[in-house]
Amino acid sequence: MWMMSQTWQDVLFLHWPLSPQELEKHIPSELKLDLFEHNAWLSAVLFKVQGHRLRFLPSFPGMNTYLQLNVRTYVEFNGKKGIYFFHLDVTNYFFSKITALGSLPYRYSKILVKQRDNYYAYTSYYKALDERLRVSFKLGKNTQTNFDQWLVERYHSWAKWEDTLFRIDIQHAPWELQQAKATIQSNTLASFMKGTFQGTPPIAHYAKKKVARVFPPVIEQRKTRSLKK
Repeated sequence: MWMMSQTWQDVLFLHWPLSPQELEKHIPSELKLDLFEHNAWLSAVLFKVQGHRLRFLPSFPGMNTYLQLNVRTYVEFNGKKGIYFFHLDVTNYFFSKITALGSLPYRYSKILVKQRDNYYAYTSYYKALDERLRVSFKLGKNTQTNFDQWLVERYHSWAKWEDTLFRIDIQHAPWELQQAKATIQSNTLASFMKGTFQGTPPIAHYAKKKVARVFPPVIEQRKTRSLKK
């Protein structure tokens, strides 16, 4: 039974290929990188959240609309393919503090979006690590290749909290994508991968809107701690 629903608007996907050897040391050991053409992939996804609400409850004022930036990679566990989130930045301070008590790495950040006709721009800034992203983009034609689907049709995500690995599932209709021509003005995201991708142009996609349902976390694996005498 789903736990929460959201509407995602003006979704920008940015994708960079990386060496698996560079990236695998930054994910939990239980997970395996999911590769495409022998590359690991790091993605940044920016969007506006609207209509955020818990099941059977109305939207709460001040909690139902905010901007979000996800930094993630592609993984698999026990035959399931999905996403591992390095962090999820949101502009709602209260929501970031509540969710930080759970299993997902939410952070409070400053994010802005501007839109004029066919031109869009996102800016994000996470002060604690001086992580910034400034990107503008124009929309192109519709696209639906096998590679596009591999990048975006992901319905499972994993996170690790202390010694427990969690899986969170989502449900939504398939993505309807457009190509996007993105120009990066500045990028210091994923500072743990410094110098490997930040100056490289990304592969970019755009989607106008998606309604998603989020399911409660499922414990995948829990390590028991031995007691030493």
